[in-house]
Amino acid sequence: MGSWDVLDNIALADCAFEIHGCDLDDLFATAARALADLMVDPETVARDIERTVRLDAPALDLLLHDWMSELIFLKDSEQLIFPDIFVSAAAGPPRLTARLVGGRLDRSRAVLRADPKAVTFHQFALERRGAGWYARVVIDI
Repeated sequence: MGSWDVLDNIALADCAFEIHGCDLDDLFATAARALADLMVDPETVARDIERTVRLDAPALDLLLHDWMSELIFLKDSEQLIFPDIFVSAAAGPPRLTARLVGGRLDRSRAVLRADPKAVTFHQFALERRGAGWYARVVIDI
């Protein structure tokens, strides 16, 4: 399973993540879990809504950007947070299919954290490292 670290020294008013995954599926799922964890305590979100998301992009790094942007859009437009993510991602051509499991933001139940606005391109990176994958993402809060 992938991991992420919050980078405190990258952006003062934003949140920066360094994300590691054993493969592309793991990296994209871990990026989504990091984003959900930024928004809310995942344990305080219901698991009563499932969604399927399919995305294509002209480049793999743009796919990661679009993926995380889609999750922020779902939070903003429908008040949905998805702590449980199952991803199938491909590098060529760049595409993703994901099953999302979560629920509506119930402010009486959920422990809210930050309210991300957008994924930025500031120091954005996605690359293969050894047997796995690495990404750096800065989120505008």
